[in-house]
Amino acid sequence: MTSFEGTSIFTSKLQNLYLRNCSLRDDNFVISAITVANSSSSLASLDLSSNLLKSPSIFDCLFNSTTNLRTLQLYDNMLEGPIPDGFGKVMNSLEVLYLSHNKLQGEIPSFFGNICTLRTLYLSNNKLSGEISSLFQNSSWCNRHVFQYLDLSLNNFTGTLPKSIGLLSELLMLSLDGNHLEGDVTESHLSNFSKLEELSLSNNSLSLKLVPDWVPPFQLFYLGLRSCKLGPTFPSWLQTQRSLTYLNISDTRLNGSVPEWFWNNLQNMEILDMSHNNLTGPIFNLQPRLLFGPLIFLNSNQFEGIVPSFLLQASFLLLNENKFSYLPSFCEQRRATFVMILDLSNNAIEGQLPDCWNSVHNLRILDLSRNELSGKIPESMGSLVHLNALVLRNNNLMGEFPSTLKNFSYLVVLDVRGNILSGSIPSWIGESMNKLVILNMQQNNFSGSIPNDLCNLKHLQLLDLSWNMLSKGIPTCLKDLTAMSEQGFSGNTMLHYAVSVKGYMFLDMDVYTLNIIWRWKGVEHEFKIRRPSLKSIDLSSNSLTGEIPKEIGYLVGLISLNLSRNNLSGKIPSEMGNLSFLESLDLSRNHISGEIPFSLSEIDFLGILNLSHNSLSGRIPSGRHFETFDVSSFEGNVGLCGEQLNKTCPGDGNQTTIKPHEHGTFNDNEDSVFYEAFYMSMGIGYFIGFWGLLGPILLWRSWRNYYIIFVNKLINYIYAWFW
Repeated sequence: MTSFEGTSIFTSKLQNLYLRNCSLRDDNFVISAITVANSSSSLASLDLSSNLLKSPSIFDCLFNSTTNLRTLQLYDNMLEGPIPDGFGKVMNSLEVLYLSHNKLQGEIPSFFGNICTLRTLYLSNNKLSGEISSLFQNSSWCNRHVFQYLDLSLNNFTGTLPKSIGLLSELLMLSLDGNHLEGDVTESHLSNFSKLEELSLSNNSLSLKLVPDWVPPFQLFYLGLRSCKLGPTFPSWLQTQRSLTYLNISDTRLNGSVPEWFWNNLQNMEILDMSHNNLTGPIFNLQPRLLFGPLIFLNSNQFEGIVPSFLLQASFLLLNENKFSYLPSFCEQRRATFVMILDLSNNAIEGQLPDCWNSVHNLRILDLSRNELSGKIPESMGSLVHLNALVLRNNNLMGEFPSTLKNFSYLVVLDVRGNILSGSIPSWIGESMNKLVILNMQQNNFSGSIPNDLCNLKHLQLLDLSWNMLSKGIPTCLKDLTAMSEQGFSGNTMLHYAVSVKGYMFLDMDVYTLNIIWRWKGVEHEFKIRRPSLKSIDLSSNSLTGEIPKEIGYLVGLISLNLSRNNLSGKIPSEMGNLSFLESLDLSRNHISGEIPFSLSEIDFLGILNLSHNSLSGRIPSGRHFETFDVSSFEGNVGLCGEQLNKTCPGDGNQTTIKPHEHGTFNDNEDSVFYEAFYMSMGIGYFIGFWGLLGPILLWRSWRNYYIIFVNKLINYIYAWFW
């Protein structure tokens, strides 16, 4: 169907046409629809947003048709190219224009000020560039008395904010965040905005230089100044803003204490972000009533003393990376039931955990890691039946796990690493916490065997039981850890929380993402957990005995496996060669015997290998990249031989130990012949020389080995030279 002439739905009386989210593409069908619809003199509103439109021909179609459009919505498409000047020539009745979330490029045209009816202009999230002042050049701004909404956020505009922006005295909303603006913003820029309700300048390089006694003419409910320079002292003009529901002054170089009047003005607040500053001192323990269970981000400051109880009325409360020393009891906090995320990690909180967790029973994430907490885990913590993550690592907690924690049927992360917890690992972890993705019990005093019930954790991707006192064998049922037999993220829960209030998605804020610390390739790293793709098992530094179960070969999604520093014996199962995504394998300091299975040499991604200090014997495999591992990967195994150890194997015949001369050449005559051929091949040319050399290397095993050794030594020489 390419024409709509005569179609009953497009009559001369058609006023509104909505084709939002219809998967429309650039084709004759759409263009014909627009043409016929626009031919209707009564059409006032056209909505083609959230489609797949790309071609500028859509604009040509609009401009070539007789139109009296007042509202045009084209946001959330894939429109490219510059904004066409047809808007300034033929769209004389336009009042509302949405072009956000496209791929429009070029400078912003100045003709928008000449569309005298235009009151709303949304151009956010495009690729527009150029000086911000160009919008106000060569324009009469005949619409200055009706223009109310201007959104230019998330583009590439540069330059300073022109004072001529004050011409738009009727503005209700001004959003310029996420650009490359610089320079000063003074009261002369803002004093004409008596009706302004939303102001967002976040994520620019702007400096707000406002006189201390300035009284703004507006009452804002939305103010975003993230990453602007607002400090060093706390802005006193904020005292006049009593209608704020959203305030983001994070990373604005604020120093010193926060005045008492500020905390008393939070009753209407829905989102407060003052993180990543240098705010100091205690927070006054006042009694303001926080009506809407706000999201409060005070992390990464220097606050100290007692955590004020009124903050427990928040739904998100991030106080991590401060100097708080005491956590009050929840027992008398009636409004603490709002709290869903409580992050007090990396503070200096002492004493025992409070025992009134039933007062905060809606908690989803609790992070108290890296404090100085002591005593036992209270049984009342079992009332947190909706908990997704419990992170208590790096404290001084002791005793056994209370059995009430078996109520955590929604738990995704359990991290108690670095405490003094003791007793056996409860079998009910595998029975009740069947949604676990991360289980970290490293560096405690757990004893006994690894319970078979842990094999019921079908979503488990990170398992760390290292540095405990576990004994007996490794369960053969590990093959039942389904998620570890698959590649990529296998869990069904993301610990990643977007911030959306009253329909707004706040782009100038960091969403909350839980962090974990994990030992990866021998080094501790901090990971943000959104969709974890790392799959790791670490059972090192225990007293485990018996053989390595061949069933580990079923866990083909594993990326890291560490069984070092135990009392394991027997052979390395050849089935471990099935772990094709394995990047790190550590079996060192056990009593493992027998030969190294050749299948290990076929793991292409294996970058870290440690088989040292065992009782291995025989020739080290020479397949693929196995020759790249140095002596440290195999030392302490008296029976091993091979090039990596510079040690010949029985039955090698006339093969000799390879020893370099002082000047970097080799003793063996065969080596000399090889290197002469190698350098000659480089001189003759790529195709003749390289392939002339490559054929013998592939066919003659000893030459192939010499070639690999040469490349490794060359890399080592280069590395030593530069580093």
